[in-house]
Amino acid sequence: MNKFSRIGFILAAAGSAVGLGNIWKFPYVTGEYGGGAFVLVYLLAILFIGLTVFLAEAVIGQNAQSDVATSFVKTSKTKNENWKFAGFMIISGLLILSFYSVVLGWILDYVITSFSALPTEASVAGAAFEKLISDDIGNLIVYHTLIAGTVIFIVLKGVKAGIEKINLILMPLLGIILAGLLIYALTLDSFSQAVSFMFSPDFSKINGDALLAALGQAFFTLSLGVGTIMTYSASLPKEANFVKSSFYVALVDTTIAIIAGLIIFSFLFEAGAPSAAGPGLVFISLPVIFSGWGVLGQVIAVSFFVALVFAGITSAVSMIEPSLKFFIERFGFTRRKATILCGSIFYGLGIVALLSMSKAYGAELTFFGKNAFDWMDFMTSSIMMPLAAIITCIFLGYFVDKQMLQEKFTKHTSVAVFNIWYSLIRYVVPIAIIILFLNKLGILS
Repeated sequence: MNKFSRIGFILAAAGSAVGLGNIWKFPYVTGEYGGGAFVLVYLLAILFIGLTVFLAEAVIGQNAQSDVATSFVKTSKTKNENWKFAGFMIISGLLILSFYSVVLGWILDYVITSFSALPTEASVAGAAFEKLISDDIGNLIVYHTLIAGTVIFIVLKGVKAGIEKINLILMPLLGIILAGLLIYALTLDSFSQAVSFMFSPDFSKINGDALLAALGQAFFTLSLGVGTIMTYSASLPKEANFVKSSFYVALVDTTIAIIAGLIIFSFLFEAGAPSAAGPGLVFISLPVIFSGWGVLGQVIAVSFFVALVFAGITSAVSMIEPSLKFFIERFGFTRRKATILCGSIFYGLGIVALLSMSKAYGAELTFFGKNAFDWMDFMTSSIMMPLAAIITCIFLGYFVDKQMLQEKFTKHTSVAVFNIWYSLIRYVVPIAIIILFLNKLGILS
């Protein structure tokens, strides 16, 4: 049977959630907003916002055992076919995968570079990164092709033999690499400074932007609003405890983000580098730091960038699965045919995204002040994903039988927990996401 085991679901869903957002984005955003207070707000947002929506997607998926569009129809009170349009969220996964594969290509280049000479100055590192994304089209197409080919190969194998198996391999390997880097960070004098920075709140650093950044990071790090959790949950046996599994996924995702933060800030502080290194943290600041540590620095650099590739691959695999399931179940495609179609779409769009960052083709692929890469990022993170989450909350809060939901939850948890979740899904979470949504669009700024 093409179903996840419970541990397979946890690792696959955690693999989807654990990606570049944990190891790259979380540390640099934490650095920009002053550390401890931001981390506290982020943890609260994970607990009350992210986990609430995660459980919402999980209960829909496990209940319907279908593709995203059909799951909404089957779970609604009236079985209204119009709910199939909520399945638009699967488009987000393909769009994200298109430019995500390009970014993983950059990281693959850094894995190779780490075996040779790392840049010794920030200006040199910055120039090297700029040259990579704007001039080195041939190599980037090769890297993008390798990443896309790997993703397609894995998903062709199916849920059990492909997605579950690769997560059973890559997630433990990712954990081992991060554990090794953490052990090394523990030996540095700067580790205590990193702990203090991340866990001693300075609430003067918190403003409206920081609150929204924490909410956004918590929301997007769990792969919500793209249909992945719904699709993975549809491959979870009906009797499986989706509540406990969801908590485990959130715990793994958050733990890895915190560990990545401790490692990176230990490295930064040891080198006397600023905590607010910004988006260039991974591609500019860290390579320079690693270069100053000689052969050991190269070993750490290779390990770090390989960990990023592993985290990225497990996320990338999850982004294509909702669209595959949609074509298989709604149109009767074979898995091979659906994979070739969806793989061709994201691979082609990835080439467009890649070329739009280059000097040679950037002008032709820039519209209304954004290149194609930035448009894909903006449309998914600022519009489609928040909109999908808002629709999911409203759907469960007002268009699904409450008694059915309560029965699903209370098989695995108390009525009190269900009531808290139901109140959050009806009132608190939609408002919080709407505020984030409007702020991202600049309406509230």
